Amino acid sequence: MPDLSVVIVSYNTRELLRNCLLALRNSIGLELEIIVVDNASSDGSAEMTRAEFPEVRLLAQTLNTWYCGGNNIGIEAASADTVLLLNPDTEVAPDALSLMRRFLLANPDYVGVTAQLYYPDGAIQPTCARIPRFRHLLLAYTVLGYLLPTLKRELHREVTYGDWDRRGDRDVEAIPGACTMMRRADIRLNDDLLLYFPEEALAQRHRRLMRFLSAARIKHHEKSSTRSWLATCIFFRDMLVYCRAHHGSAKMLLLWSLSRPVYWLMWLKSLRVRGGGTISRGRDE
Repeated sequence: MPDLSVVIVSYNTRELLRNCLLALRNSIGLELEIIVVDNASSDGSAEMTRAEFPEVRLLAQTLNTWYCGGNNIGIEAASADTVLLLNPDTEVAPDALSLMRRFLLANPDYVGVTAQLYYPDGAIQPTCARIPRFRHLLLAYTVLGYLLPTLKRELHREVTYGDWDRRGDRDVEAIPGACTMMRRADIRLNDDLLLYFPEEALAQRHRRLMRFLSAARIKHHEKSSTRSWLATCIFFRDMLVYCRAHHGSAKMLLLWSLSRPVYWLMWLKSLRVRGGGTISRGRDE
């Protein structure tokens, strides 16, 4: 049995995926099972993986199963007791995965662990967050945020650990989907979500400690393309699914009504954009 199953969901990310898989080849200290779930890419991602990485288990889909569905397909296929969900736009340091797994095995009270993600220019990415409370959803994604901008900024700083530079280890409530390591029994994502809020849903389900390890470093290219209108629609859809699951139907209806003006404003803005952005892997981390 492998020490760690690495699940990578890819959609039209061939060159990034190649670099991700090359970096995984250089990992030390672990026997890896690498599973690539290709979401019906049209850029030759599946063919590249099959030709250049015969050690990788390729699960080529005929339809886009999105982020949560694709990861759950990979989790079901995984054979190791520990599973890592990893973005295709990442490049792991040789010792990063062994450091993370060692921590998880040595600390059974922790449900998950993540690494320090950094941009190609070396800047540390501000990952990890507290579980968003209902008031945060209201201020972040509805007209109330425009009416109460100071409170919105304060809540955003609270949720995103605004006082922390990510240079040291820390216990956190939610870890990023770009790099989530958990025990296989704990890591399955919410099937009702497509692209957004899976990390928050995991944190809500478990309500147990998660750990950020600064010594485990992973380069994250993080897409910066404009969000397409399709991705925006899915974001608001997933936000309401998440809210209903964790805050109830009444609060979901309130969030729906107060978020509609923001939704339609974003729709009007999208009309001015020709072409829009693409959804890579399902979303940008």
